[in-house]
Amino acid sequence: MPFAFFFLESEGFAGLKKGIRARVLETLVMLLLLALLILGMVWVASALIDSDAASMESLYDLWEFYLPYLYSCISLMGCLLLLLCTPVGLSRMFTVMGQLLVKPAILEDLDEQIYMITLEEEALQRRLHGLSPSVGYNIMELEQELENVKTLKTKLERRKKASAWERNLVYPAVMVLLLIETSISVLLVACNILCLLVDETAMPKGTRGPGIGSASLSTFGFVGAALEIILIFYLMVSSVVGFYSLRFFGNFTPKKDDTTMTKIIGNCVSILVLSSALPVMSRTLGITRFDLLGDFGRFNWLGNFYIVLSYNLLFAIVTTLCLVRKFTSAVREELFKALGLHKLHLSHTSRDSETAKPSVNGHQKAL
Repeated sequence: MPFAFFFLESEGFAGLKKGIRARVLETLVMLLLLALLILGMVWVASALIDSDAASMESLYDLWEFYLPYLYSCISLMGCLLLLLCTPVGLSRMFTVMGQLLVKPAILEDLDEQIYMITLEEEALQRRLHGLSPSVGYNIMELEQELENVKTLKTKLERRKKASAWERNLVYPAVMVLLLIETSISVLLVACNILCLLVDETAMPKGTRGPGIGSASLSTFGFVGAALEIILIFYLMVSSVVGFYSLRFFGNFTPKKDDTTMTKIIGNCVSILVLSSALPVMSRTLGITRFDLLGDFGRFNWLGNFYIVLSYNLLFAIVTTLCLVRKFTSAVREELFKALGLHKLHLSHTSRDSETAKPSVNGHQKAL
């Protein structure tokens, strides 16, 4: 990834003939300087945090000590990033699945809504064709509004074509499944917090399992191991969804035919950091005791009781707050409107809320 980034940005040193060789030479020099910079920063950080002579001398052993120490630092940063992404992703998963699945049509007349949207689409097309080319700003606004109407019409037609099983069974089942998985994840973290307070062996550092195939790592046998696998995959998907839902990383979202190579490299680096920290987070939260063949138990910060306990507490609290905010946003908006506080802009409409849809009687309604 660093080679690809520096190769894209390189132009060749001054005085050399422009071409691939000059760009590769400049890229290699930049990589060497970057390696020296990281080596010095990690060495100085280790000297400041742990001034023991043995720990400082251990960094001279590049393969056995320095690289694992550097990977430990990267995983620590990834775990902190997962602490932000995963709770947000757990709450956003309900919205994402709601956009992918067909919702039940309760007290709705889809035929009348499609008819109204079709009339609105025809009216916008007539207005668009009647404007002169000199009014470019209005044309752009009308084209965007027409595109939104077409998108809404496509969604309504998809809901109309969906079968009764898909509308009335699949959507509620998926929502209940997501709620159960999220509740189990929070419950496991709460149990792990209690275990950390009463049992020192619950610490993730040094707790190595019996090995693959020797014995089950879960108390509940095959069922518990399968549940751990499902929860880890669920957390993985939720962390990716939460990563792209954060405002700071919102511009990283890839778009069709509109994604630069630098942004692609940034996405690859972000996914790699998150994936390298996922096993560490799973062990720290007590979701699994499996070492994932990466020898992650050697990380020194996993043996710090206060870091591990604080990580579990923050994860449980932030996840609970995100879920409460998710499921009470509609009620909160209605309370603000009833009290007249919506005029003060104290509450912003959530990005998860749906676009207002025309109801049967022609008025606009939104959940």
